[in-house]
Amino acid sequence: MGKLFGTDGIRGVANKELTPKLAFDIAKATAYVLNKELHHNITVLIGKDTRISGDMLEAAMVSGFNSVGVNVKLLGIIPTPAVAYLTRKYEADIGVVISASHNSYEFNGIKIFNNKGTKLLETIEKEIEDEIEYECKLAQPTINEKIGTYEFCENAIQDYIDFIVSTVKDIKSNLKIGLDCANGATSKCAENVFKHFGFDVTVIHNEPNGININDNCGSTHIDSLKELVKSKKLDVGFAFDGDGDRLLAVNNEGEEVDGDQIMAICAKYLKEKNALLKDTIVVTIMSNLGVSIFADQNNIKTVKTKVGDKYVLEEMMNSGYNFGGEQSGHIIFKDFNTTGDGIITALQVINILVTTNKSLKELSNIISIFPQVVVNAKIDNDKKHEYIDDIEITKEIKKLEDEFENDGRVLIRPSGTEPLIRVMIEGKDKEYISKRANELAKMIEKKYQ
Repeated sequence: MGKLFGTDGIRGVANKELTPKLAFDIAKATAYVLNKELHHNITVLIGKDTRISGDMLEAAMVSGFNSVGVNVKLLGIIPTPAVAYLTRKYEADIGVVISASHNSYEFNGIKIFNNKGTKLLETIEKEIEDEIEYECKLAQPTINEKIGTYEFCENAIQDYIDFIVSTVKDIKSNLKIGLDCANGATSKCAENVFKHFGFDVTVIHNEPNGININDNCGSTHIDSLKELVKSKKLDVGFAFDGDGDRLLAVNNEGEEVDGDQIMAICAKYLKEKNALLKDTIVVTIMSNLGVSIFADQNNIKTVKTKVGDKYVLEEMMNSGYNFGGEQSGHIIFKDFNTTGDGIITALQVINILVTTNKSLKELSNIISIFPQVVVNAKIDNDKKHEYIDDIEITKEIKKLEDEFENDGRVLIRPSGTEPLIRVMIEGKDKEYISKRANELAKMIEKKYQ
């Protein structure tokens, strides 16, 4: 068995790589490993996004948990950050999300939170993987009255909405807002949150049918939101991904505002309010060079982690920071939640717009973004790390790094969730860096086909 957990849980094509049998085993193994840590009978929350395979995998996980005496509360279709929050609110021991985030509908995944609403440590993930490889022989089935049960939690969505609303003061504004719900988990709650404040809200892609999640919509396909903002003359647009833990924005001129820009806007505002702990933001190695330049200009420190919001949160918790995130739009306000939360982030941006009386376009001008190109090299999962020891490839990378010096950079990163190596190059000339990124990606693909 290969490594199951990537940077954002377990993921694969549903019913092919992520089968009901595997979901069943993951539930049993998770219960066994965490029950050792907790030393009592445990309760699990399970939420999911809108994928057609969600019901199948949910049923398998319920059966797995029940078979080892674990009681389950089903939250239904709900964003990932809601599960993190409700795990704490309901004092559950484990929170599970069945979702493949921004991936297309044929994929699905399993994310697991501990009783503090944070993603599992890698050591715990390794124990779960080992137990599955051992065919769950240590996770003993229960019988008679000790078999677990499940129930539906009817108040989950409303409890999450009430929490979200509480994270900002009552905002008085006639802003016109566009929302793209990616036909995903935020379709159930985002519109209600924003209408609570009396905004003029236009919503697109909030009619999920099981196979249209992230289909030319959401934070990974933002063009339709750009068109909506321009055609309706909206003040701002927000695009969520399939499970609602990331956010990208569109300004009043129909231009994309990515996670790095959103972090810069929020960090500057928090610092001015003396609310940015240690005057530091936690970012990943994928953040644009412009973030470092912005931070230096505003006396803000940056700390970099590996790619993955779990690593951002770990650094925040270990070092006492309260704000950070990823270029992709996973942005963590630790004062509110323990994972990226797209709706919270959108409300914080709106609060800044209203408080400063500035447009998102004006606010975005505080940071200059270097052109950045990411090209995916398709590689078998078991070969994704071989490039590290390839002399020809490492020589080409070094050559590019020497060429760019302080005006650009090269970053090669195996995807934690897909059979890809991501080739990222930053520099001043987008056409040139695109050419070089494609050349490097083709070299890697040719080497490992």
